[in-house]
Amino acid sequence: MAIRHSRNRKGNISKISEKVDKQGEKFIKSEINYQTLIEQIPAVTYITALKEFGNRLYISPQIETMLGFSASGWLVERDLWIQRLHLDDRQRVLTAIYNSCKNQIPFRSEYRLIAHDGHVVWVHDEAVVVCDEAGKPCFLQGFLFDISDLIRVRDVLQRSEEKFQTIFDRTAIGIALVDMEGRLMECNPALHQMLGYRKEELLTRIFSEVAHPEDEAGDLNLYKKLLSGEQDHYQVEKRYVHKDRKVVWGRVNVSLVRNGEGKPQYTIHMVANINEWKRLETQFLQSQKMETVGRLVSGIAHDLNNLLTVINGYSQLSLLGIEEDDPLKENLKEIERATERAARLTGQLLAFSRSEVLDLKVLDLNTIVRGLEKMLYRLIGEDIELLTHLAEDVGRVKTDSSQIEQVLLNLVVNAKDAMPNGGKLFLETNNVELDEDYARMHISVKPGRYVLLAVSDTGCGMSAEVKERIFDPFFTTKGKDKGTGLGLSTVYGIIKQSRGNIWVYSEPGRGTTFKIYLPRAEEEVVNLPEKDEIGKLPRGNEVVLLVEDDPSVRALAARVLRTQGYTVLEAANGEEAMYIAQDLVVKEIHLLVTDVVMPRMGGNELANRFKALYPNLRILFISGYTDKVVRHHVVLSNEAQFLQKPFSLMDLAIKVREVLDKQSIASESLFLQK
Repeated sequence: MAIRHSRNRKGNISKISEKVDKQGEKFIKSEINYQTLIEQIPAVTYITALKEFGNRLYISPQIETMLGFSASGWLVERDLWIQRLHLDDRQRVLTAIYNSCKNQIPFRSEYRLIAHDGHVVWVHDEAVVVCDEAGKPCFLQGFLFDISDLIRVRDVLQRSEEKFQTIFDRTAIGIALVDMEGRLMECNPALHQMLGYRKEELLTRIFSEVAHPEDEAGDLNLYKKLLSGEQDHYQVEKRYVHKDRKVVWGRVNVSLVRNGEGKPQYTIHMVANINEWKRLETQFLQSQKMETVGRLVSGIAHDLNNLLTVINGYSQLSLLGIEEDDPLKENLKEIERATERAARLTGQLLAFSRSEVLDLKVLDLNTIVRGLEKMLYRLIGEDIELLTHLAEDVGRVKTDSSQIEQVLLNLVVNAKDAMPNGGKLFLETNNVELDEDYARMHISVKPGRYVLLAVSDTGCGMSAEVKERIFDPFFTTKGKDKGTGLGLSTVYGIIKQSRGNIWVYSEPGRGTTFKIYLPRAEEEVVNLPEKDEIGKLPRGNEVVLLVEDDPSVRALAARVLRTQGYTVLEAANGEEAMYIAQDLVVKEIHLLVTDVVMPRMGGNELANRFKALYPNLRILFISGYTDKVVRHHVVLSNEAQFLQKPFSLMDLAIKVREVLDKQSIASESLFLQK
């Protein structure tokens, strides 16, 4: 038994020894595997002594791949790690290590190391503090990861983010990111400025809350199509309400952003401020409207003038033929007065449509304003203070003095009505230079030198809606029977026909300013003649050829001229007038009185033909309507002889005599040239 026991004991010892050998071999293999694992991972493993800081106890071979130094060389050169720390990072990293060791907390940091060949390697360093049995920190054990590629990607992303942020912050277009519940997620400074809110104020709101109530639902159908996928974006013009309650027009582009699964995440609203564009659009549409209405009004005024000429003429003839005590005389005078009022209205219509013939002369605006001052004082009353600021060196303008007087009177009357409780009225003249920028912002304005005539009041002002219609014919804010609505439309037409521009600036409760810009003229100022008193109808014995397509006007004019002693030949049109000239029994025609606009042959062509036949012929044009061609030959000539319909018997008789009595015919010759 003992032997067996002994044998068994020896066997057990052998087994134990064998087991120990196997465990040792396993341990050795484990250590080898651990080291192999350490050397295979994509990081540098290190152990650094804290007593002699910077002295590496161990570093894995990956250091050579990372920085170009061998592991043995790294261990031998004690301060190599500190030497290779980037100067910009050195103080920060050493301080962080000191704090980790002092507080026995893990060390984590990203910093730069300089490789053997000089290039920069970004590393992520993670280490733990290992303490001895007494709890005293003795060394650091950690890993270095090469994150250079990650840093490069991060830098690219950061630059891209910074570029996007710069565009987002500095673009002049408002940008809003709106979630699917309509709340603002993000917005840029342009949107804050456009709407007058701080970012914090906007980010607490539903974006549709700042839209104009009338436009809030305007793009609802487009938004539904965006959600359904029918379109990937849409554009709409809508109004927003500024913090101070002003209206801001925006052109909005809306795009939908979806996630990877195609579900809507948020919308991008890009809002361009188009207030200025809308203002120019309004100016353009207003200009088009005024042109269209002007053409219509001009045609109506032409027909009315023919009728008024006949009514007025026969009323005057009837008055000449009845006794003072005749009961019909007062009726005829009332007809005459009514036709005069109607004639003034048609004159205003012609001024608005820019079809009235102006007597253009080079004038000094200051002289005109000073000449009207006494009348203006009486007109505005004692409760309104009139203040004038007239530039002494103000330039000259080329316009019709009587029409500019009418412009001033109309504007002053409107200013008076706007100040029922009194106030101040300012008249100002000055020289101004309108540049390209101003012209771009104001339709129909040409850059250049102008003379400014401004009329300002401290009255009640006007709303934006009233301002849009202020120059429309027959539009008035006055009570019934207190105005025709033609005052400001007349002003508009006169200024436009003088190649000028007029703008109105007004807000409720803040008064109104009308600014008129007339082109500066370089010619010398023309002294305006005094108006003579008119006596009896002048007479004559010359031969007059009267060409008028309206039979009533022709009959009236012929009757008046024959009454005054003239021999009158009548023609309904230019062709008939040429036939009369060919079969003429008289030797000479002294005066051609012709309508301007006639079928088949106009008055200007007829005058040219007759001048070839009768070199000494005088010419008088009559018309109730003038188009652009006529204005080119009649309005723009200082020597042009023209009589505007409707005219009175006195007007016709005086004008005929005046033309016949002219000694020089050179001006007419020049006038008829094309």
